[in-house]
Amino acid sequence: MMFVKNTLRLLSAAFVVAAAGSVHAADQAVLDEGKTLFNTDAKPMACALCHTLQDAGATGGIGPDLDELKPTREQVQKVMIEGMGAMPSFAATLDEDARNAIADYVVSAVN
Repeated sequence: MMFVKNTLRLLSAAFVVAAAGSVHAADQAVLDEGKTLFNTDAKPMACALCHTLQDAGATGGIGPDLDELKPTREQVQKVMIEGMGAMPSFAATLDEDARNAIADYVVSAVN
């Protein structure tokens, strides 16, 4: 019986560690950079011009309301690279670190 309990504990601990490893956590400096890019510095245009995001004080009405949409990090990254509808691609104007900072910021702001 003790062997079974110990085995279950080990399996539970391994599951928690594996799950935690799949979650991306951004540090505050990255989130601050993402917020600045979202509000003013992204090129060809700042995200806040088109999107609503309460944390950023953004009330854009062209693109989706990100507070309602609650996109994943992967969704934000994909749309920033490929563009969608009226939204242009940012692949040529923002490097990967900048796109990741925006994605991290948006996800942290909507969750």
